[in-house]
Amino acid sequence: MPYRRIVVSRFGGPEVLQVIEDELRDPRPGEVRVKVLAAGVAWPDYMMRHGVYPRQPKLPFTPGYDVVGIVDQTGAGATLYRPGQKVAALLIYGGYSEYVFIPEQELVPVPEDLDPAETVCLVLNYVTAYQMLHRAVHLQTGRRMLVHSAAGGVGTALLQLGRLIGLQMFGTASQSKHGLIENLGAHPIDYRNEDFVEWVLHLTRDGVDLVCDAIGGTHWLRSYRCLRPGGTLLAYGSQALLVNGRKSLARTVGVFITAMLLYARPGHGRFKFYSITTTRNRHPQWFREDLAALLQMLRERRIQPIIAERLPFTEARLANELLEQGAVQGKVVLTF
Repeated sequence: MPYRRIVVSRFGGPEVLQVIEDELRDPRPGEVRVKVLAAGVAWPDYMMRHGVYPRQPKLPFTPGYDVVGIVDQTGAGATLYRPGQKVAALLIYGGYSEYVFIPEQELVPVPEDLDPAETVCLVLNYVTAYQMLHRAVHLQTGRRMLVHSAAGGVGTALLQLGRLIGLQMFGTASQSKHGLIENLGAHPIDYRNEDFVEWVLHLTRDGVDLVCDAIGGTHWLRSYRCLRPGGTLLAYGSQALLVNGRKSLARTVGVFITAMLLYARPGHGRFKFYSITTTRNRHPQWFREDLAALLQMLRERRIQPIIAERLPFTEARLANELLEQGAVQGKVVLTF
């Protein structure tokens, strides 16, 4: 039986994403074949498409970090899930496809009554936010947090989860996104026309307890200045490495030097890296526990993912264009 998937056969912009047709195979021993219902579109997809993501697959490959679907067929020895059961998975790549093949131990069961598009937002974005707040650091009610790119997929997740634990929050974003940030309980800061360091120190006097920064480079130095004594700068990406979709050697060196400087600074605050894949590899049970906790929050409507667009998976080019333009609020989801 034929099925369709999106393939990157050469590095470049969204135009390199192509729909191809393959013959569907049976799952191998220990494997589960999942019919995809929703796949997330994320910044790592962009980086892989340009060939600059750490340990990314070789060409050609199918992007797609996170999926939600239903079990279609199980391989020999795979007994944990039944056909028709709804599941989620963090793939890293491969999700832009009508069917995916996943080792059964990497699947997480999903309640049948949840919307697949909302659920897929949890797998990468909300687990990242949850683990930064509850695994990497442990903030108490009343503490302060600054979130960069606060209107994006991880940013909105951080604000929703931060509000649940009673944080005082600040978020950087362009002016058009300030309404969303205010609705999520944070004070918006226009990073294009305002100095976020001056504003944070003006509003708080002594700074914040946590800064979540995926921009990187010298931006980390400015974020570090926002910390109050004993605070933490949590780096979970480095978008500054790229210039027009290509890795800049000068910026790469700059990011490395900046990180070393921050690690070496004594006393004032801490500098830490977070990676969802590294954390899952070291503590696989954490991922299952944290995603299960988030699924329950979604069922209780304590969290509500912000979906910027729901697009058919054949519109993957458009989805990636929207991501690159930086105009989306929340997460772009491909539907099947």
